Amino acid sequence: MADDWRNGGFGLYVHWPFCEAKCPYCDFNSHVSRNIDQKQWLEAYLTELRRSATETPNRVLNTIFFGGGTPSLMDPDTVAAVIDEARALWRPANDMEITLEANPGSVEAGRFAAYRDAGVNRISMGVQALNDEDLRRLGRIHTVAEARAAFDIARNCFDRVSFDLIYARQHQTLDDWRAELTEALSMAVDHLSLYQLTIEEGTAFGDRYAVGKLRGLPEDDHAADMYLATQEICEAHGLPAYEVSNHARPGSESQHNLIYWRYDDYVGIGPGAHGRVTANGTKWATETYLSPNAWLKAASAGSGEKERAALTLQDQASEYLMMGIRIGEGLDIDRFGALSKQPLPQEKLQHLCELGMIELHDNRLRATKDGRAVLNAVIRELLG
Repeated sequence: MADDWRNGGFGLYVHWPFCEAKCPYCDFNSHVSRNIDQKQWLEAYLTELRRSATETPNRVLNTIFFGGGTPSLMDPDTVAAVIDEARALWRPANDMEITLEANPGSVEAGRFAAYRDAGVNRISMGVQALNDEDLRRLGRIHTVAEARAAFDIARNCFDRVSFDLIYARQHQTLDDWRAELTEALSMAVDHLSLYQLTIEEGTAFGDRYAVGKLRGLPEDDHAADMYLATQEICEAHGLPAYEVSNHARPGSESQHNLIYWRYDDYVGIGPGAHGRVTANGTKWATETYLSPNAWLKAASAGSGEKERAALTLQDQASEYLMMGIRIGEGLDIDRFGALSKQPLPQEKLQHLCELGMIELHDNRLRATKDGRAVLNAVIRELLG
């Protein structure tokens, strides 16, 4: 299976680790820093790109994704230089998708035209709530008015604009969420990422929750009702779920995220970035240094990669199932069998089909709507 990477696309993830403020729910690798030498960071990114390209020759680059952190704090010239170098190192697809995550503050919004000129053709905005009080609780530094203004500017600059919302927030009712989601869908949006608020250890919310100071969180059944309402409302507005937490009009799906879920190859550069890269007949899980300073020092010296692990065929089969079952198109049963060297357990498949959790059609395994609501349990059953 050394050529399994030929089953799909190839992407590049670039992590920018800096934010203006750390949100209390965030467990991403993000840091607040007032002094950033963008020229030094650019040189480190270019070094990493060149190193990665030597391992992945003759690839067609389908997507670039600038994630963070807050990539809309990057100088547009930095973004342009990374895109130009990637285009020179790999053969760019004719329809290459280049996404940049942005926070909807007015300063970042004013830079959208410069990012477009740099080559970005898709914006993903971290709106998170359409309620000023909830934005304050979430630690966001923008208002609803600023988010709407930034969204309008983005729509004028880019054909494709997505934004994120978080639900199951403190003191949020089902009716509140229905009204907010309907409002979001009225904004001529073609892609929404809709995430349930989760309390992660090591975050400010996690610390508050541990001592009983994070009040008003919904019970599990109430959060599940919000999830089901999300599916119904988005589907009724023409944005069905193509992945557990992602909704899009047909043709507006995030091609970069589909690379992850289809278990294709991607290079990850920047602090804490992960990758899945096939090189010299082996598929590798790559991981970079988490600390921005440690990564910058290592990358500037020739490699920001902290470690890599060779993935066995069984590892790959398990990862393919865990990722592929998240998307509406499901996973290819023959590809899974070629990786695992054994078929999926027929008794478990039949049991899950009888429960209405999965369906098998055209040699693909898909989770049903009911199955997506308890997806972790479905995966445990199939891999157990």
